[in-house]
Amino acid sequence: MLNQLDQAKEKWGGYHSLIDRWLEDRQQLLVNFCSLFKVMDTTNQQTLPDYDSLTKFCQQLVDYISLGHFEVYESLVSECDVEGETSLNLAKNLYPEITKTTELALAFNDKYINIKNIDKYEILSKDLSKIGEVLATRIELEDQLIDTLHRNH
Repeated sequence: MLNQLDQAKEKWGGYHSLIDRWLEDRQQLLVNFCSLFKVMDTTNQQTLPDYDSLTKFCQQLVDYISLGHFEVYESLVSECDVEGETSLNLAKNLYPEITKTTELALAFNDKYINIKNIDKYEILSKDLSKIGEVLATRIELEDQLIDTLHRNH
């Protein structure tokens, strides 16, 4: 995912300040996600991340999703509307798929944002794997949206 982020920054960096900010937020989210996973996977011991690290990740996840839904997508869809029917149709087709990932990410947040004692390694490990898949799907969809606008602008 981080390689994909580097490609996105190289391709679209400087194109739009909102997208630049969003890609920076994405980078921080992915770095913290990888840190959580690394803590759990460093040894054969079943080490759990600390409360602050998990809470920080949850907050970043919600912030990233919120920025996407309430600022970036709105801006991109508006520009797609101006750029033509093909761009607008793609945006309208991608948005429901992105929304599905939002629901899964918010469910993860709701489950872990206020959890003080994480005692089930297997459950958290499974949930982190799932949220990693969700983020990968979401990033791919977001990149399609940005790329379409970038090509047609």
